[in-house]
Amino acid sequence: MPQTPPEAGRGARRQRIATPALLFVATCLSVLWTGASMVNEAPPATLVELARGWVYAVPLMTILLCHEFGHYIAARRHGVPASLPYFLPLPVVSPFGTLGAVIAMPERIRSRNALLDIGAAGPLGGMAVALPVLAIGLWLSPVEAQPDGYLQEGQNILYWLLKYLIKGGIPSGHDVILHPTATAGWVGLFVTMINLLPWGQLDGGHIAFALLGPVQNRLARYVRWGVLGFFLYNLIGFVLPVLTGASQMTIGDAIGNSMTWLVWYALLGLLGRTMGHEHPPVDQGTLSPRRRGVAMACLVLFVLLFMPTPLAHYAPAPDPEGNLPSSAASTTDGT
Repeated sequence: MPQTPPEAGRGARRQRIATPALLFVATCLSVLWTGASMVNEAPPATLVELARGWVYAVPLMTILLCHEFGHYIAARRHGVPASLPYFLPLPVVSPFGTLGAVIAMPERIRSRNALLDIGAAGPLGGMAVALPVLAIGLWLSPVEAQPDGYLQEGQNILYWLLKYLIKGGIPSGHDVILHPTATAGWVGLFVTMINLLPWGQLDGGHIAFALLGPVQNRLARYVRWGVLGFFLYNLIGFVLPVLTGASQMTIGDAIGNSMTWLVWYALLGLLGRTMGHEHPPVDQGTLSPRRRGVAMACLVLFVLLFMPTPLAHYAPAPDPEGNLPSSAASTTDGT
């Protein structure tokens, strides 16, 4: 039987480690740059300014690492081959500095119990860090009158509850002006929500298929159309008031505020073309009662995290002569 030379085996192992390591470092720098831009309210011009972005970068990368290694450790425990996480840096284009990460699993996951464990371990591991990060960040964040121009982060039930527990009732016209650490925690909620979409081979797709079997493939079609529906919901909600004169928002901002779900509708289509629209089959079997409980808990978590409008930009209103204020207020609210 042919043997792989030891040198070739070591080279392959180095390659399997080198690429994820380089992407991780690049993502750390991208996220650090994004955080520094929040803290300095401008892109960093010096290393000192760049270093200030740690209050966003460290908590966010910790959340993402716990999410991805939740998948990795669960896969290894079940004997499923899995790569190290491939982090995806995206400076400037992404308001978060990253597109998250992916783990390659070259073999089909054959057991429903293993599929559930691997799918759920990421979101639950990430949330175990995201919630305390968000709580600390909200404690550091002041409650102030909403400025004339700001970026509004998406709201969900869990986020509302945490804000109320930490800040109490917030007066009308005011909001929490997010500290960068709070922004990192909010991004953790957003990333978990997207991953829990019950579609394809997203985490939510793994969990739903483990629970429902092939029925999930039919339900996933409605999930993708639902994503498009929320794009239309936001488009009507933002653009119609502009067209009727009920809102002073620009038409460009109105359309831009509607685009998040359209982008994800397109990304799901791209994932479907590259990975298949249907989830790979698993062997016959049933979930253990404990794992059924975990699957239902993940469904409840998705509902608690869902944001109909993930991000919305409100530009400073022009003065009566049509000019923007010379010193519009700025905020780190949102991302």
